[in-house]
Amino acid sequence: MNALNTTDAMLKESTEPMEKIKTDILIIGAGSGGLSVAAGASQMGADVVLLEGHKMGGDCLNFGCVPSKALIAAGKQAHAMSHGAKFGVTPVMPEVSYAAAKDHVHKVIDTIAPVDSQERFEGMGVRVIREFSKFIDAKTVQAGPYQITARRVVISTGSRPFVPPIPGLDTVPYETNETLFDLREQPEHLIIIGGGPIGLEMAQAHVRLGSKVTVLEGAKALGRDDPEMAEVVLNRLRAEGIEIAEGQIAEKIAGSAGAIEIHTKDGSVFAGSHLLMAVGRQPNVDKLDLEKAGIEYDRRGVKTDMALKTTNSKVYAIGDAAGRHQFTHVAGYHGATIIRSMLFGLPAKIREDHIPYATYTDPELAQVGLTEAQAREAYSDKLEVVRFPYHENDRAIAEGKTEGLIKVMIVKGRPVGASIAGAHAGELIQTWSLVLANKLKIGAVAAMIAPYPTLAEINKRAAGQYYVPRLFDNPTVKRVVRFVQKVLP
Repeated sequence: MNALNTTDAMLKESTEPMEKIKTDILIIGAGSGGLSVAAGASQMGADVVLLEGHKMGGDCLNFGCVPSKALIAAGKQAHAMSHGAKFGVTPVMPEVSYAAAKDHVHKVIDTIAPVDSQERFEGMGVRVIREFSKFIDAKTVQAGPYQITARRVVISTGSRPFVPPIPGLDTVPYETNETLFDLREQPEHLIIIGGGPIGLEMAQAHVRLGSKVTVLEGAKALGRDDPEMAEVVLNRLRAEGIEIAEGQIAEKIAGSAGAIEIHTKDGSVFAGSHLLMAVGRQPNVDKLDLEKAGIEYDRRGVKTDMALKTTNSKVYAIGDAAGRHQFTHVAGYHGATIIRSMLFGLPAKIREDHIPYATYTDPELAQVGLTEAQAREAYSDKLEVVRFPYHENDRAIAEGKTEGLIKVMIVKGRPVGASIAGAHAGELIQTWSLVLANKLKIGAVAAMIAPYPTLAEINKRAAGQYYVPRLFDNPTVKRVVRFVQKVLP
């Protein structure tokens, strides 16, 4: 994911003679998906050209997953210092240097950056060209002084923050995820417009680092998640001092740097020192001149089939640009899928029923497959839902992390979805992604041996709940056991 092709002004004009290049695979965008394709294809013998006009590593490394998790980690350290009493540790109020926390963020980026660097990929045999690009016909892309014709083209241009046209927004300073991590001055009162994962992750990180935080959400915070699971997270965030105002649609923005006012449709006014826009993302496809290549797209991204082919059969689109799930791991999955098709000519289609996602608040929130509401709509009375609470897990008790629960949706012995709210939910959900990916039955998890004491036992205990009515509450089973006990020698 990256910020490729965000403005025509960024397309470099050149007076140099045009160099024409022919290649097997041309990749537009060096984010997660593009790098996955470039690495795999070049190491298996294909001739690969990779175009990137902005930063190698794309959004995830530079503006998204990596810096946000680094800032969250800083917030966790601060929070732990002031919440040790229940463990016999005297709480202290941490002295937070917001600028130093941002130094930590950039150190993390710098540590990971060599893995995504131009030098590394050139070492693999990839030709890396640092230019923005656009199609000039169905099989040719122009990038600065280069015209590249390829047997296959991959659009992996990622996405950028969506900034809605709220009246007055252009008159005040505001942050997005592309600018927030360069901010050195700690916000006294951060107002966040958007109550999704990005907004709430940054809300908790900032309140733990000492800022006052207000989140404005036009509908329901964490609205796409299971409401019961989302409530676990929202209750904790509110308990930590974050104001979460739902049903608040921003109608007008006024003020100046350090004194910003958000006026909402119901007449409410929210004032703060800084503003973060976190209302969603939009794909970076509008500056590619896709029409010249016969490629259809809309505001959600490039239109593809399940093989990720566009309406131009020689061009693929992956990751955020493909208008599907906007996650780094999905872009990588897309990349691995199309390599099978491009390099070997084999059929390869994506699935979406086994894709997990997580919100990295504390506690975390994770989902794979269908939520309970979706499963009930799809399967009606065939559905069984099993549950297990964190507060009955010994490791969670020992670490004081007893908030949360797991729910698993099961149809005829086969899981179709899992929802987890609680500590390390993003790690625990991987078991259920494995189950759904391989169409395993619930017995596979019930038979798993988890080391004691671990949070992973939550998955096993949830699976075990499926058998409780079948074994322990079943009169027939009890009669059989009594009979066998009588006849055994």
